[in-house]
Order: sequence, then structure tokens, then C-alpha cells
Amino acid sequence: QVRMVESGGGLVQPGGSLRLSCAASGRTFSSYYMGWFRQAPGKEREFVAGISGSGGSTYYTPSVKGRFTISRDNAKNTANLQMNSLTPEDTAVYYCAGGMSRPYTPGSPSAYDYWGQGTQVTVSS
Repeated sequence: QVRMVESGGGLVQPGGSLRLSCAASGRTFSSYYMGWFRQAPGKEREFVAGISGSGGSTYYTPSVKGRFTISRDNAKNTANLQMNSLTPEDTAVYYCAGGMSRPYTPGSPSAYDYWGQGTQVTVSS
């Protein structure tokens, strides 16, 4: 089995920053591309960012480009999402996901095989 566990969510003011982490179990973490998705109440799940297995390619939804940075540390089996300049529109549950499908289609939830439990990010006041 592959388990992915997010952490780092919380309540921040607009303009603030958070760093989300995803700890992944498994023997072949570097073989998985990783992604972050988010879902706000009453809205569909939205792609946020993706990264290839080697970390050499990254992908972002337009609304977070320049503000969010996805990274990974294959030696530690972790993926991260640094979120800066947060706005209330970023409020959502953020999910970490991994997959091995080829070619990598980062924006598609169906491309991912394993999902974390989600971590709440609230941007307010």
C-alpha cells in the first residue's frame, strides 16, 4: 500500500504564508509524480500544482502561479507546497496525491492513484 499524509494547514491572514507537506510511504516514491489539489465547500476539486518524479518539471494552475511553489525531496519521501501571498480564495481542503500513469497529466484527478486525507487551509481576517 501507499499512504500519503498531509500536514501544515491552518488559519492564516490574507497575505500570509503556509507550507504544506506530504509524507509518503512506499518503496518507490521517486517513481511517482505528485500533485496538490484543493476543494472548497460546494465546489469541485481543483488542481493546484504538480511535479514530476524527478522534480524536473512542475505545473501550476494559473491562479497560483507566482505565489505557490511545489517541491519534493525524494530522499525523505516528501512533497511540499509553499504558499505565499494567500487570499481568502485559497481557502480549501488541500489534498496530496501521487500517481504513476504515463504520460503524466498533472491536472486530472484520474491520473492519481493515491490520495492523502486532506489538510484544511483557511485564509481569513
